Amino acid sequence: MLGLNKKDSVLLLVVTLLAICAPFILNPFPAGSAMAQFNAGYPDLMQRFVIFGIFAIGFNILFGLTGYLSFGHAAFLGVGSYSAVWMFKLLSMNIIPAITLSVLVAGVFALLIGYVSLRRSGIYFAILTLAFAQMSFNLAYSVLTPITNGETGLQLALDDPRILDAAPANAGSLPYPSLFGFEMSDTYIMSAGAWQFQFSVGYYVCAIVLLVSFYLAMRLFRSPFGMMLRAIKSNQQRMNYTGLNARPYALAAFVISGMYAGLAGGLMASMDPLAGAERMQWTASGEVVLMTILGGAGTLIGPVLGAGFIKYFENIFSKINDNILHQWFAFMPDGIEDIMVTIVHPFIGKGWHLTLGILFMLVVTFLPGGLVEGGQRIGRLFRRRKTGRNDNADSTDSTKKPAE
Repeated sequence: MLGLNKKDSVLLLVVTLLAICAPFILNPFPAGSAMAQFNAGYPDLMQRFVIFGIFAIGFNILFGLTGYLSFGHAAFLGVGSYSAVWMFKLLSMNIIPAITLSVLVAGVFALLIGYVSLRRSGIYFAILTLAFAQMSFNLAYSVLTPITNGETGLQLALDDPRILDAAPANAGSLPYPSLFGFEMSDTYIMSAGAWQFQFSVGYYVCAIVLLVSFYLAMRLFRSPFGMMLRAIKSNQQRMNYTGLNARPYALAAFVISGMYAGLAGGLMASMDPLAGAERMQWTASGEVVLMTILGGAGTLIGPVLGAGFIKYFENIFSKINDNILHQWFAFMPDGIEDIMVTIVHPFIGKGWHLTLGILFMLVVTFLPGGLVEGGQRIGRLFRRRKTGRNDNADSTDSTKKPAE
């Protein structure tokens, strides 16, 4: 199907079903229940899951396949966001031109940075990309203020020209990004008993882009180009001895990865037309590294899982406060309740990074292949049990003598 083998076709189908059914899957608890705190089926968060999944898929092409660790990919995310917002301000509120420009500008920017950075490898390459990202952040924050609007961030204004769909002179509100007449903020709420499910135009647009990006990554992974990237990761020096120049392949992977990051930045601006320099900070680059390693570097689905995992903790665990903890432990005697709240307090709210750090440490220690390896181990365990039951049944049948 679509040029994929059976295994990849099944994986693509599973990802498609998960993306379509996400509003149901991420809202398992009734709206008014105490566990509703853990629901993640609202549009803003689902969009973050998908957008950062795209960001991580692109980074995985460079790091997971080629073995080059970049600490500067947030620069392409920021460039993509700025490009999209400028397109909204100057041309149209349609998201297609904005996303297209984001990908192109990020690709050109990645070509320039990659051409210089890929002259070195290992830790020197990582430091070079980090330096370029920090230079980009500082330029956007101060020097390029006429273009980026500095620390305030680039955003829409009522007097923006927008050549193709300028707002009427008496319009009193800012327009929303749209696609074929559907605004990205449009949301339909479906009530089913105590449950509420939200279906957002913006989320499903992001989900479609994710599926296309995932499919293209699958084709790249299985292509001869992908094999060359694996060869670079395995032993670049030996590859050079064979007469093959690895640098053009590495540069192509760097540019493709940067274009994925620009696509994610364009989608972020399309969902919320605002671009700030903080998206280019080194912490954002470190975050995508964590997403990829946590999910499983070099795997197809791993970066998406890692992105969802981290964004879930960032947006759900960070909102749990002492009042919620007191509700959870209210069944205990007052003294023990206070002790439990005191113990759990450092791991939630502003301390969610501590919980994530512990989980990341456990995953790296016991599951070097990330969450994907954990799923594979569980699958092998179930298959082993099933095989064991079948073997026992066969051995029992073989001991029975046929009736004479």
